[in-house]
Amino acid sequence: MKGLVVGVVVGAWALILGLGFIWFISRRKRHKDNKLDDHINDVFFAGGFQTGIGPKKFSLVELVKVTSNFKDELKLGEGGFGAVYRGYLRELDTYVAVKRVSKASKQGIKEYASEVTIISRLRHKNLVKLIGWCHEKGELILVYEFMANGSLDAHLFKGKSLLTWEVRFKIVQGLASALFYLHEEGDHCVLHRDIKTSNVMLDSSFNAKLGDFGLARKS
Repeated sequence: MKGLVVGVVVGAWALILGLGFIWFISRRKRHKDNKLDDHINDVFFAGGFQTGIGPKKFSLVELVKVTSNFKDELKLGEGGFGAVYRGYLRELDTYVAVKRVSKASKQGIKEYASEVTIISRLRHKNLVKLIGWCHEKGELILVYEFMANGSLDAHLFKGKSLLTWEVRFKIVQGLASALFYLHEEGDHCVLHRDIKTSNVMLDSSFNAKLGDFGLARKS
């Protein structure tokens, strides 16, 4: 009987210690995520970003819902930055591309903030439209308009489709128009600094739109 009591007491203490350890780890993670969120806000507002205008601030719950919890079957692509998922916004009745930045990505907080603060001020038919953003619980997420024909590199190098010379010329014209706007027509000169075929997106009519402004800089 004495051995049974001792066993119960030891087991109870082990359970309490285990639960305490789990609570400590969870609390520490929440604290770390909150510090990250606060740091991102500091970076945003230091750059004069106003949350009341431009792209919408989404909650993490909303984006989990529209991507079916970032379901693998909805993944559009993946790279060093993380992964892009197709989502559906019921209130706008439209598909979107949801870019979830990997926590192991070299694309850090400043690049994420740069993309939001710079592209939110740009308006041009040949730039990918930023619909919204989210930084919550340590997640960095961007929501873009959905580009039905994906990136240019998929057609040039991966055999997605054969682009006619007429279509290629239209793509070149669109990209040139985007760069002229960034360099000459906008309120500020914006240097993209990462122009490559994987960052040139194509809509359903093969109109080119330049995206991924994580390395962009105003001058």
